[in-house]
Amino acid sequence: MEASDGQRVRDSHRRSPLDVIMSQIRRKRTASDRKPLGRFLSQTSDRAGIPEDGEMEGREERGVGEAADTEQDVGWGQVCVFLQRLGKKADSRSLSLAHCDLTATDLLELATLLQFLPQLEEMDLSWNELIGGCLKALTSYLHYVSGVRTLRLCSCRLNAEDIVAMGDGLSCALRLELLDLSWNGSVGGGGLQGLLGKLHPVLRELHLVGCQLTAADITVLGGLVSALPTLCVLDLSCNPQLAQEFSGGGFKELAATLSHTTSLTTLRLQACSLTTECLDALGGSLRCLPSVRELDLSCNKSLSGGLNRLTVHLSHLTQLESLNLHLCCLTRADLEALIQVLPALMALTELDVSSNKEAGGVVHPLVSALPLTQMKRLPLSSCSLNEESCTALALAVPYLHSMDVSWCKVVGGRLALLLDALQPSVITELCLSSCDLTTDDLRHLAAVCRRGCLSSLRVLDVSYNGFVGDDGWSALFAAGGLGSLEDIDLSLRPSTSASCAVWLPVLLCALPQLPALTRLAAQRWTIGSQDRQQLNHCLKKRSVLLEWDPDIRDATSSFKLTSYEESQPEE
Repeated sequence: MEASDGQRVRDSHRRSPLDVIMSQIRRKRTASDRKPLGRFLSQTSDRAGIPEDGEMEGREERGVGEAADTEQDVGWGQVCVFLQRLGKKADSRSLSLAHCDLTATDLLELATLLQFLPQLEEMDLSWNELIGGCLKALTSYLHYVSGVRTLRLCSCRLNAEDIVAMGDGLSCALRLELLDLSWNGSVGGGGLQGLLGKLHPVLRELHLVGCQLTAADITVLGGLVSALPTLCVLDLSCNPQLAQEFSGGGFKELAATLSHTTSLTTLRLQACSLTTECLDALGGSLRCLPSVRELDLSCNKSLSGGLNRLTVHLSHLTQLESLNLHLCCLTRADLEALIQVLPALMALTELDVSSNKEAGGVVHPLVSALPLTQMKRLPLSSCSLNEESCTALALAVPYLHSMDVSWCKVVGGRLALLLDALQPSVITELCLSSCDLTTDDLRHLAAVCRRGCLSSLRVLDVSYNGFVGDDGWSALFAAGGLGSLEDIDLSLRPSTSASCAVWLPVLLCALPQLPALTRLAAQRWTIGSQDRQQLNHCLKKRSVLLEWDPDIRDATSSFKLTSYEESQPEE
């Protein structure tokens, strides 16, 4: 007897006679014939506990599927428990853990849970400084969430090794569209090298705010940007060393790279120490970027006196909607050069020249050059407005969604001129901080509220106006018509204080008419303990944030500090 036959005989001794008969029948029949036979012998098979081949395969598949479902359910439960411990709700597509004081242990636990979040699209771990230095524990598991589209890691104290680990982990993030590493100083000084060649071409937004980028990082930055053909948003704000060594080709090289990012719609270079020489290089690149809609050059004081080097190129930005030149120490010549190009910017909806003192003297030609019917924002805070400026601004007010004339003392006593120009249900933000408003100004504001002109207002800032009497505050709160108001600030200057005993009852009665309110700031107002308890009780039920001095004794000691208005009038 051959070995195979002997083996078959030994097997037959271990199996029941019915097993032997069934196996012989199955060997003789074709696969197509087995299923009918199974049905014919189903009763016998069931009694003997012997499943058919197809049944066995089906049971195995169902068993594997059920086990996988069970494992997934258990894993999702672990995710829910982890998030509940951090005070967050579970969402299979969005993981928001900003400001959660995550530790290295939390990060490792989160990493092991990523396998149960295959549909994750957004991940935000910002403002968790304790995870710096151990990011590799997370990035090693990013392949489980390869479909993530948004990743934010702002202010996490990432070091150079973290950046390298993240670059390696992002190689599997084929759909990543937004990467935000802002406020991580180690990204600059060579750390950016860890991302070179690791970002996929689909990336649309890159945020590197406050990363201590230097002129030496520009070459690497240029390499990153040039490999991102669909890049739409580039934010390099608050990197004051970026424009240094201009003569050595640093910023010129970056500007040359930008000229190839034809999809760019938003470019932010706020507080980057740009000089007038930078404007030459930047202006030449902007000619190649007709799709730019937002340009932010604010807080670059060294641009003073040289804005004409940029304005000659601005006319090519036919789709420009927002131009921010806040706090650039613009001269009258700068502003006149800007006014000359404004008629060509037909898509412009926002222009910010606030905190430029000379702007107060050119409001009339400025407003005349703007496409007023589509303007939404024209902030003129700290612009040394005069009476003529207020009259000219009133021409633009009917179209604006936001009006900011804070720190302009001339507004006090003349607020009616601006308020009477408002169109009903248009304006959403009204900022009148430190405008020397009077009681009559607040009464006029109350009358405008009663007419329903501010029914869409969401933000109202009337802080630092200590000349307003109790009757003015009471009239404002009793007027109604502020059903959309979300944020109101009526704080006093740090060096002053006053009692709110007269108008607080009126405010308490008005709270039911402010259903959208989420924040009330009333610092330096003194209040009795009973009134304080009543106010806290009313606001706590609605989860309204109350910014009030915690104790009058503490507030009194803070009154001795230098007034913010006196120390920083332009900021």
